[in-house]
Amino acid sequence: MELSEIKRYIERYTLKLEQLRGLFDLENKVTNIQEYEEMMAEPTFWDNQERAQSIIDQNNALKSIVNAYEALEADIEDMDATYELLQEERDEAVQEDLNETVLNFEVRLADFELQLLLDGEHDANNAILELHPGAGGTESQDWTNMLLRMYQRYCEKKGFKVEVADYQAGDEAGVKSVTIVIKGYNAYGFLKAEKGVHRLVRISPFDSSGRRHTSFASCDVIPEFNNEKIEIEINPDDITVDTFRASGAGGQHINKTESAIRITHHPTGIVVNNQNERSQIKNREAAMKMLKAKLYQLEIEQKEKELAEIRGEQKDIGWGSQIRSYVFHPYSMVKDHRTNEETGNVNAVMDGEIEPFIEAYLRSLMK
Repeated sequence: MELSEIKRYIERYTLKLEQLRGLFDLENKVTNIQEYEEMMAEPTFWDNQERAQSIIDQNNALKSIVNAYEALEADIEDMDATYELLQEERDEAVQEDLNETVLNFEVRLADFELQLLLDGEHDANNAILELHPGAGGTESQDWTNMLLRMYQRYCEKKGFKVEVADYQAGDEAGVKSVTIVIKGYNAYGFLKAEKGVHRLVRISPFDSSGRRHTSFASCDVIPEFNNEKIEIEINPDDITVDTFRASGAGGQHINKTESAIRITHHPTGIVVNNQNERSQIKNREAAMKMLKAKLYQLEIEQKEKELAEIRGEQKDIGWGSQIRSYVFHPYSMVKDHRTNEETGNVNAVMDGEIEPFIEAYLRSLMK
């Protein structure tokens, strides 16, 4: 690459970084970091451990963005200084190094831009992910179990912690329904991209004739909200609380005591289950927290729908629409129908390599 072209790249990067600086409001984030660190220095900071951990997580997240920006800014200054030196005295080895640095910088800038996309009101929250099979019995239940493994592997790669809140095993194989809580910074921001119906085409291992089958499973994702911030009042007369024996992995208490909890909210038809804890009381608390989160999310969606109608916007129905197809036969392909992102490496996708689909979806929101 000629020096004149290198200079054009540096100028373009400088302009882009300035635009991003305004987008994420650098000065405000620096102020927030200072305020959080003052809170962390208070003697009573750890009196409320949940609040303390939340502040630490938020502070670390802000620092991550600010530090990443400052590192990019410093690298642009270094590239510009090297360019000026090469103007005075040509050195082939130095120019080659600068050329490589300039090309690599574009990837880093794109990664930083993606980091800024996860700036929604609830993106930083933990995520509650539910999977339900469509019609088709064992076929769709097995597909649901395959998706569960895919998300567990993805979360493992991202460093997220996964807790199984509810697990209902299939009659012969697979899963009737499963709810997992995914804990980690920006868990909801990433996994909201997975909400919708997932379609599988394959030769069925349960069909002795070796015929091709199409199966469906739905994925629902909502943020886990801090109950202190949710102004949702639940009328005790509107819910029914049932106890049952836990049926999934989790400890010796399973199938011995009725520690699992099911809460049905009659006005909305929402049903939540929790069997992760050994104590019925703790399972009830967790289930109520999940119910509040679902009701709060329902309220948010209703407001968004009303605003869209006022503006005259036409939006796709995202809650039940088919978002992605996984084709195992007669060819190998996974394609996202919202962004047209696709790959022929089905095995890698089923092993948790879904980052390209999530990234393409997030970038489509920005556009």
